[in-house]
Amino acid sequence: MKKLILLSFLLSLYGQSQAQRSKSTKNNASTITQASVEHIVRTLAADDMQGRASGTPGGLKAAQFIAGEFKRIGLQPLTGLTNFEQVFTAYDIHSGEAKVELNGAPVPADRVLVASGVPQLAWSDKDSPVARVVVIGPDAKVGQELRPLLQPHENLVVLVDPAHTAYFQRFANYFGQNAIRAEKPEPYASVFILSAPSPTLPTYRITATTIIKPVQLRNVVGVLPGRDKTKAAEMVVFSGHYDHLGVRPAVAGDSIANGADDDASGTTAVITLAEYFKKKKDNARTLVFVAFAAEESGGFGSQYFSKQLDPAKVVAMFNIEMIGKVAQFGPNTAFITGYERSDFGKLLQQNLQGTAFRFEPDPYLEQSLFYRSDNATLARLGVPAHSISTDQIPTDKLYHSVDDEVESLDLANMTAVIQGIAQSASGIISGQQTPTRIAPESVGQRP
Repeated sequence: MKKLILLSFLLSLYGQSQAQRSKSTKNNASTITQASVEHIVRTLAADDMQGRASGTPGGLKAAQFIAGEFKRIGLQPLTGLTNFEQVFTAYDIHSGEAKVELNGAPVPADRVLVASGVPQLAWSDKDSPVARVVVIGPDAKVGQELRPLLQPHENLVVLVDPAHTAYFQRFANYFGQNAIRAEKPEPYASVFILSAPSPTLPTYRITATTIIKPVQLRNVVGVLPGRDKTKAAEMVVFSGHYDHLGVRPAVAGDSIANGADDDASGTTAVITLAEYFKKKKDNARTLVFVAFAAEESGGFGSQYFSKQLDPAKVVAMFNIEMIGKVAQFGPNTAFITGYERSDFGKLLQQNLQGTAFRFEPDPYLEQSLFYRSDNATLARLGVPAHSISTDQIPTDKLYHSVDDEVESLDLANMTAVIQGIAQSASGIISGQQTPTRIAPESVGQRP
């Protein structure tokens, strides 16, 4: 009898040990580790990625690394694809030398911007037909008037009043940094000239060269099919953009814009969340994990992606953008852009009750961040698509610089943010919560 009692006691201890081990394994499987976060973000932001500019070898290398991670995790390709790369064609456009004479006087190069869909320009006011002259006066809403002219449907000479000098310079810098275009340009050109107004139509001579070539870009997309047959057709998207600015003019000998925070941090979140949910095995809805190309060039990756699926089936989009620094609200916090446009943020916060983490509404409304990342494309189609960020962008001196490196990140807080996103998403991925849709007409165009 004593032997039977002892055997029963030992079996009881063994059962408790196995249960504890099973519980421990489950907890470990459901935890995002700082070591994993650091490994991925260091790989993406390493110098050998050359700043991950779209259409460059560094950008391709980054895409292949992400695809390898999706394969390792055990995701599936998006329906219609044979692998994780969603390839599409864009156009790499680089302006060469431009010379402008206006009313007989040469115009300095920093006062000229050429947006051309033809390789060579040789214009004068004596041509027939002549390019149409457009004047942007001192009181004009300069941004609204200039942006449409970047993709001209006729030949234009655009005279911009010097009152807009600061905007013109920012406009020229941005245009120069973003040479990728989604579509092949029409065979016309706009020549923008910062110049004082003339009482009569100006005389001009313009010569310019432009290199236009097609380039293959790729989003990286992995899918975790839904486990509930009644919910599997509904999709939840987790996204970030993996591209950055590439090689820039050197500062203190450093010319690589590593983009550790922008947005290797968000892409790291996408990869680690994919592994987290794969191990949990409890997603009722289908989860789509996507790393976008060409966000820095105008959001072309997310625009292409949005055309490959039915937005009515996307119940939410978690777009993760720059989470490597502590938010202005302190550790264990992040903010959500467009918080007031749906109840997405409120639902996420409900799932964080009892934890140290919390979400806040976007504190930088003047920055129009809701429109400035890849969430805006699906939001325009009615999807409750929001960006999650921690960046204190008005004071972030590393933004779009060669100093955006891993050493500037708070990896412990970044890991906490990713864990917070994972827990906050539980109600949506389980099908128990569905955010309200965004009114498509309320979403403006990307600035």
